[in-house]
Amino acid sequence: MTIPSRQQRPSPISATVDFDADGVQHGFLKLPISTDESAWGAVMIPVTVVKNGDGPTALLTGGNHGDEYEGITSLLKLSSTLKAEDVTGRVIIVPCMNTPAVMAGKRTSPMDKGNLNRSFPGDPNGSVTPQIADYFTRVLVPMSDVVLDLHSGGRTLDILPFGASHVLDDKAQQQAALEGAKAFGAPYAMVMFELDAEKLFDTACERQGKVFVATELGGGGTSTPESIAIAERGVRNFLIHYGLVAGEVEMPAGGQMYLDMPDASCYVQSQHSGVLELLVALGDEVKKGQTIAYVYDMTRSGTEPVAYHAERDGILMARRAPSLINMGDTLAVIADVVERLEA
Repeated sequence: MTIPSRQQRPSPISATVDFDADGVQHGFLKLPISTDESAWGAVMIPVTVVKNGDGPTALLTGGNHGDEYEGITSLLKLSSTLKAEDVTGRVIIVPCMNTPAVMAGKRTSPMDKGNLNRSFPGDPNGSVTPQIADYFTRVLVPMSDVVLDLHSGGRTLDILPFGASHVLDDKAQQQAALEGAKAFGAPYAMVMFELDAEKLFDTACERQGKVFVATELGGGGTSTPESIAIAERGVRNFLIHYGLVAGEVEMPAGGQMYLDMPDASCYVQSQHSGVLELLVALGDEVKKGQTIAYVYDMTRSGTEPVAYHAERDGILMARRAPSLINMGDTLAVIADVVERLEA
């Protein structure tokens, strides 16, 4: 599938690496900027390219949101350990896609308040974040065959660790991504429903016919030894599954549970502001109509809390991490448990 023709100038971003050269290269994607602190400056996005002859190209990305650390950490580690002789084809590693957000430890960029994963396909004439999105859409994604985008819950969510794909019109493409989501080897694999997928990196890749796998691997604005181990194993499994690295896919010792998110009723969103009390833990089974949370009004005492209920049977696969909650915040996500995942 080709990218729709658009009358746009070439991306202002330049790479200090040669994507076609064999070997291991470490460099930057350089985006010119002019700020009060640096009149002739650049946003420097780290990139590593590991290439060995002909074969598929895998694009591995972390830091799409700057406060999600499993992807950032695992890909920084991989960039210093992966050798050309270990690879058949090409692996492009971008640990910190939205580098300004990563450096600030925030979901969005401090330079333009841009949420990179709501900025695709991007704009070469836009602010910093749309320009980064445009480079990925028009340069890196077209040269890739498979894409792995590593997410976690950031500061505001805590999420069960899973690999995910989406429902696609092209069922062969959907099945290939679904097999990759399972082979990632997290404790859970999921078909994920997005509330609004139009401007996601996921959609930009899928519209170009690429096999795209996403993850959620924890949250709370931190990482744990367990979540990093899942991320590292998953990245290696991904490369093995798609034929870039030799070896056997390693699945979790406790097996893998399959989850499905069929529609927006999976999301429970608050209509009140206050302090959140969740009554169920991540991974707990819930029933439709069950009270799963209370929101308490903090402006006065002696008032009854507002109860929130599950709109479907399933398990709690994501929850709000901070106890403070505002109107519109997602407080819980419930997914169906299924026996198999098929396109």
